[in-house]
Formats: sequence, C-alpha cells, structure tokens
Amino acid sequence: MSAHSRLAKCFLADEARTDWHNQTLWIVRQKRDKMAASVPNWEQLRETASAVKEHTLAHLDTYLEEFEQKASANGVNVLWANDAAEFNGIMLGIIRKHNAKHIVKSKSMLTEECGMNHFLADNGIEVVDTDLGERIIQFRGEMPSHVVLPAIHLKKEEIGETFHQKLGTKKGASDPVYLTKAARTHLREKFLAADLAITGVNFAVAETGGVTVCTNEGNADMGVQSASVQVHCVGIEKLIPKQNDLGLFTRLLARSATGQPVTTYTSHYLKPKPDGTMYIIIVDNGRSQRLGNADYVKSLKCLRCGACMNTCPVYRRSGGHSYGYLIPGPIGAVLAPHTDARRYNGLPFASSLCGSCNNVCPAKVDIKEQIYRWRQDLSQRHLTPLSKRLMMFGAALVLSHNRLYNAAGALARWGLRWMPRFVVYFPLNVWGKGRENPLPPPESFKQWYRKHRQGNHNG
Repeated sequence: MSAHSRLAKCFLADEARTDWHNQTLWIVRQKRDKMAASVPNWEQLRETASAVKEHTLAHLDTYLEEFEQKASANGVNVLWANDAAEFNGIMLGIIRKHNAKHIVKSKSMLTEECGMNHFLADNGIEVVDTDLGERIIQFRGEMPSHVVLPAIHLKKEEIGETFHQKLGTKKGASDPVYLTKAARTHLREKFLAADLAITGVNFAVAETGGVTVCTNEGNADMGVQSASVQVHCVGIEKLIPKQNDLGLFTRLLARSATGQPVTTYTSHYLKPKPDGTMYIIIVDNGRSQRLGNADYVKSLKCLRCGACMNTCPVYRRSGGHSYGYLIPGPIGAVLAPHTDARRYNGLPFASSLCGSCNNVCPAKVDIKEQIYRWRQDLSQRHLTPLSKRLMMFGAALVLSHNRLYNAAGALARWGLRWMPRFVVYFPLNVWGKGRENPLPPPESFKQWYRKHRQGNHNG
C-alpha cells in the first residue's frame, strides 16, 4: 500500500469530515463553473492563456533577461537562486544585511517549496505568515492541504481550539466572525512592527519589470506598506511577456480558484517605496529541467489556482495531506515525482484519469496526460512497488492473449457466483475491503454480442 493510500485511509475513517470536505470543495467547483459560464468567450480565454504561457516558456531565457533589465532600471535589486538552498541563503543574507527583526510573509508556495520558514527558524529568525489560512496551519505546525485554501481540512471548532491555545480566545468559541476578529487584532500588531515583508508572486511582467500579487485579505499590501524592505519571491515560470497579458490572466485566475470575478486585492509592485528597498528573487529549483523535458514542460503553465483540486474526486475524498507533498491534488501528482520519484511513486496512481482536471485548468495544462506519462516512467524505471509490477505483468499477459482472457473471464464469473465468500474477499482483494463486488452476468460480452449479432443478421 502506498503512502498516499495509507494516509487517505486515515482521512476516510472520519466519514463526516470526508463528506464535508468533498461537498465544500464541490461547491467551489460549482462557483467556478457559474463564473466561467458568465464569460461568453471563456474557452477562447483559456486557449489564449495557454498559448501565451507556451510562447513564454519557449522564449523564457529572453523574457527573464528582459525582466531583470527592466526591474533593475526601476531600482529593484534582482537576485537569482538556482535551488532551494541558494534561495534560503539569499533570504537569510537579506535579513541579516538589513538587521530585520520582525518579518511578515503573505502566501507563497515557492517559499513553502524551499522550506524557507524552517530554514530561517533554524537560524533564530521567526517569520509570521499573514494569510489567515496559512497562519492557522503555522500555529498547528502543519503544511497546507490546498494551494488556495490551505486550512480547508479543518473545521471551525478545531480552529477555535487552536486560537484558544495560541491567541487566548474563549474556550469553545467557534464563531467565524469572532475568530476572524481575533486573528485580525493579532496580525495587525505584526504588520505594524514589521521591518521586512516577503511575498509570493502570481505574475512577473517582462515588459515592465513589475510583479503582481493577488490576495483576498490585503495582507501582502499591509506587509509591503508597513515594512521598509520588501522581498518578492518568484519562480521562473511566473513570467508573462506584456502588461496587457495581465488582464487575461487575472480574469481567469480568480474565477478558476474561488469563483470570484477578480481577487479582492490585485497589487502591482514596480519599484521601491521612497526610502525603501525592494528585492526580487528569481528561483529555478528544478524548473529548467522540466523546461527541457517535452513530456512535462506544460506543467510549468500552472497558475496555482487549485481548480484541479476542487474538481478531483480523489483529492476531495482523500484530503490534501494524504499526498505528503506541499502541492497536493492532480498537479501535485505531476510535480512531486520531479523532486523525488521514489518517495512520491504512489501519487501518479492516486488518480482516476477522468480528465476533469484538464477540463477546468485555466491554462489548459494536460494534467491527465502527464499523470499517465509518470505511471509509464515509474514503471520503466522500476520505481513502482513489486506487487504492482507483478499485477501489471499478469494483466498484460492476460489481456494480450485472447484464449487466456476468455478463460480468465469465465473463471472469474464462476468464482464470484459460486465460491465461498471468504475465498472471494481475501486480504489481497483491495476492492472488496470497502465494497461489494457486483454479481457478474452469466455470459461474457463477447458471447452476448455473438448471440445478438447472429439474431439481428437472421432477422
């Protein structure tokens, strides 16, 4: 059993939570559908966004150089990090250079990917996450279970208990308004004391050298405006060519992520504030390898909207933490094996390959095809469990020989009808652990088809 299967089993043990998690995310998916239907040229927008991203990736070296030149001309300090270790070292250097004591951070999956918070904590530096969901899971010592809704796995009662322990709220309080006010009071103190603010980046514009950050809480703005030093962290795939492209992507992003027409705060940072300092750290961390891989390059088009998670039947019913990777869901099943194929060898198999992820992705990433490609790669590299390889070998043998296939089908139909239950529902019958096997028909489809085709011919 893979790590994902074990963790998903634990999540599924709480049926009430599983049902609630599934229904909540499906509501978000329905909101997305409603917003998409309200835009007459929605599919054309998706096609255009996909084309823009593919064009950018094909000329990424040129656009990265242009972005650096324009940002530097704006008075921004542009730094490059090849991997997570270099990125963390650069961040530590900036903090020490400015003798920063109070650091606030808005949501950034890139800093999560690089393990920045833990690295800085090991060096005696505390970073306060200011996105409400991120702050909740930071209090609890957990990683996000969703790229947009990081605390979606938690119920308000659990959040209330966490706030009681960390913020001194009333014991047993679970009213969202009360808890939000407590969080706002707590975070406002952090903002007012901040001397360095870190943000993620949704889009970086080569034409202007500016970066765009989308939030619904305004926490990125609060941090940047309060602190004298602002640091924006951007993966190389976040580049887009022109300022006019922003309108296209912001229309798609919010509608796909949360079913909103636009994020509440769409902030553009072009140059440092008066008497302030602005840094942009451009990070590779394995992205160039995917850029050079024709099978997986399109994963770099991902906007991190989370739409694929909201629609995925496996993610909705197994929870984000079952993936064991900071980006869960279908896109996580594609990205995780790039970091450690052996550790995450089960994730590409945690998919029904239904293709719903492809249908909702605003940038038209071919997620389903890439998951299938990973299954092939892992099998060819013998990184799948021996039991799975043996089962696939057996299946291939049966399916490639007509007589053997017919005989196996006849034996299975007989066995499911007449063999004792304890023989059918033995420990290796994983399907039978949670389901009743359907009663098989008395004849195979081939037999049925021959009989009816002959009858039709005679008629």
